[in-house]
Amino acid sequence: METVKISAADVKKLREATGAGMMDCKKALIEASGDFDKAIDVLRKKGQKIAAKRADRDSTEGVAVTRINEGNTAGVAIVLACETDFVGKNESFVTLGGQFADIALNHTDKESFLNADFGGMTVADKLIEQTGVIGEKLDITSFERIEAAYVGAYTHIGKIAALVGLSNTVDKADVLSKDVAMQVASMGATTLSYKDFDTTYVTAETEARIAVIEKDNIELGRLGKTLKNIPQFISMSQLTDEIIANAEKAAKAELKAEGKPEQIWDRILPGKMERFISDNTTLDMEQCLLDQAFIKDEKKNVATYVKTYGDVSVVSFKKVALG
Repeated sequence: METVKISAADVKKLREATGAGMMDCKKALIEASGDFDKAIDVLRKKGQKIAAKRADRDSTEGVAVTRINEGNTAGVAIVLACETDFVGKNESFVTLGGQFADIALNHTDKESFLNADFGGMTVADKLIEQTGVIGEKLDITSFERIEAAYVGAYTHIGKIAALVGLSNTVDKADVLSKDVAMQVASMGATTLSYKDFDTTYVTAETEARIAVIEKDNIELGRLGKTLKNIPQFISMSQLTDEIIANAEKAAKAELKAEGKPEQIWDRILPGKMERFISDNTTLDMEQCLLDQAFIKDEKKNVATYVKTYGDVSVVSFKKVALG
């Protein structure tokens, strides 16, 4: 049987197209009798075998990538996941993540993205092919997209990525959207506002938190330590006008009992009411983006920071992360 002669140029071409090692490319070309397309298929089949063997492996490392369109009206965030940090930091792997993100930007959901063309094969097939090349399970573990009048993004060392949509374009919208996206990446908000909460969820969460504090207080009491305050409420969604009015009435009664002159109450009451709301909206401050303390200035919340940019509001956000 005549041995097929494979030129260095052919090997180089296949390597550039697939990222596979020189020897793997040469073997694939020999097996394919020099046919370039068949050699790619050989590598893909190798990837399928490796993918099947590693199907139960956890892909918790990788790279998080964002892409924003030219008009800043749409953005995507994806995670290209692998098994080890060593591969996740590899330059060619990071480049591959960027190539996937470029394609993802033109798709509205993960399924259509995975079926999209990547150099003559689907994105899904490219993942399998590269599993064979790299030797680790590769997967797109996250795909998020938002559209808005202005979309900005922030990526934290390739591990966490966030997208933020603004209601309209204002001066320095790029700065505003990046700052808010940084907040999303850092502080773990799950919703935009307390107005988005379901009543049943808030009620259940209130009961659960109170139960935890009461249990902690039993131990603190046993140790002779200061007990934790047990809040009545945890969200602004629970603070009706009547509750606020009663809290203000109680604060005035407290000032009177302390012997504070009534003419100075107006200077003290705002602080007391602010403290009351703060103590009884812990869920909002943890999970609601606009109610969180702004990471660059904790004296104001995110909603207050956004208002400094004028007539604009945050209308949506998404976050992806490794793991």
